[in-house]
Amino acid sequence: MISYEHMKMTDCKRVAAMEKAIFGHDAWTEEDFRESLCCDYAVYVVARAIEDEADDRMAVACAGVRNMCGDGDITNVMVDEGYRRQGIAEGLLEYLFEEGRKIGVRSFTLEVRCSNTAAIKLYEKLGFVSEGIRPGFYDAPKEDAVIFWKREVSDV
Repeated sequence: MISYEHMKMTDCKRVAAMEKAIFGHDAWTEEDFRESLCCDYAVYVVARAIEDEADDRMAVACAGVRNMCGDGDITNVMVDEGYRRQGIAEGLLEYLFEEGRKIGVRSFTLEVRCSNTAAIKLYEKLGFVSEGIRPGFYDAPKEDAVIFWKREVSDV
């Protein structure tokens, strides 16, 4: 079973370890996550899985958004390797959109490696549109990033 909720300080160690395993030397530290949780213009959410009969609910995915004048910069989208391809990232991002709107986010943006076809397909499914490339954005290995936007739909 998976639940989606706001990230807690007690999640920072687990989330930082997950990020290190996924992103290597570019990973945020435990302290980076702790500082982000203290920002009133940001929301970080996790997906939790029940691991055993003791109801030990472990964070298995994380994503964050920072409100920059109504534009939400999505950061740290990650799912633990053992929990991928189960729809967790989609549910996590939908929850992040809801929570981001509560802090004033109207449009969302993110970058993704050009080679990350699974993530690109997910973002497009969620309504994101590619609006450009950031050359050489990623290191180890050096790679361009696709810039995606999910813009607010206006009634005007």
